[in-house]
Amino acid sequence: MAEITAGMVKELRELTGLGMMECKKALTETAGDMKAAEELLRIKSGAKANKAASRVAAEGIVGSFISADGHKGALVEINCETDFVSKNEDFVAFAKAVAQLVAEQNIQDIDALSAAKLPSGQSVEEVRQALIMKLGENISPRRLVRAETSGKLTTYLHGTRIGVMVDSTGGDEQMGKDIAMHIAASKPVCVSKDQVPADLLENERKIFSAQAAESGKPADIVAKMVEGRIAKYLAEVTLMGQPFVKDPDQTVEKLLASKKASVSAFTMYVVGEGIEKKVVDYAAEVAAAAKV
Repeated sequence: MAEITAGMVKELRELTGLGMMECKKALTETAGDMKAAEELLRIKSGAKANKAASRVAAEGIVGSFISADGHKGALVEINCETDFVSKNEDFVAFAKAVAQLVAEQNIQDIDALSAAKLPSGQSVEEVRQALIMKLGENISPRRLVRAETSGKLTTYLHGTRIGVMVDSTGGDEQMGKDIAMHIAASKPVCVSKDQVPADLLENERKIFSAQAAESGKPADIVAKMVEGRIAKYLAEVTLMGQPFVKDPDQTVEKLLASKKASVSAFTMYVVGEGIEKKVVDYAAEVAAAAKV
């Protein structure tokens, strides 16, 4: 059996928000399989969705650009090592310049971005290396998205760590900003329920079915319970189904209908999302060094 370490228990606790003993028991029952242990806890306790998406595991900035006519736009994530460098004016200017370059030159991936030329005549890679020399940290463009539409693109930056770009039609300028702000706050997975990834929906259905089965109710009641949970889940993770943050009495879908507007797509970047940040135990390092 795999050794269940304190670090594993801590990670599972952060993922689920449950107690240490519950997490340790789940890891023991699943032989240290983190994903299986998380699902087991959700089944047993009814714990809500994974909390990891809200954790930031790296430093950096989201840069954005929208053309004057609102038809072209881009979001980029540029990473660095510390929050201090992420606030440096040269670093911030680099992120903004890169976002504009992506939008205007129709750049689709990081490799193409590295070779692309900025207005100064230098390539993005040359400017990146110069910033590394100046600021003393590893700096790296991590991801980008470029959009072009016959509708209207709107961006919203929550500080510099969360960036949203929305493609919409109809409504007014404020509506686009309100929708982008709502996405940053409520973090929907997609626009509508038909866009929810099949594997994600199947996994939730499996968990809800296991939870409902533990109720001991008849099979037909269990089936209705599962469908009810699925309907609630779809409302929670889709933009159309969520209560609008500035007016929770109406859904985003109803808000858009009242404005004769629609949203066809959106992208949201959270700095460091999905990157595992190394945790340094300085006390342990000092103790180890003292023994040498």
